[in-house]
Amino acid sequence: MARTLSVPGTPVGPRMSSLADLGDLVRNRRLELRLRIDDAAHACGVAANVFSRLENGGPIGADRLLLVLAGLGLTMLVTTKEHAHSILPASDQYSGGPL
Repeated sequence: MARTLSVPGTPVGPRMSSLADLGDLVRNRRLELRLRIDDAAHACGVAANVFSRLENGGPIGADRLLLVLAGLGLTMLVTTKEHAHSILPASDQYSGGPL
């Protein structure tokens, strides 16, 4: 029996404050692309369990994270908090909590 894909959830803003936020972003992007997790993992060059761990907020290596992001057409921007305040909309501004 063929499995059906879930629909993407609420869009996640560009600021990630936890691995769970990052996992939500990756899951939503995969679902927007209408990819099953095993197909997405294969296309990104990582194992399905790595992809699943990422989507569920678990830790994965930076090398694998970059493969997944690139494979899904995403990128990561690392900048200072001060610069982030100047480039993000007010609704996504850092509130002082954990990154």
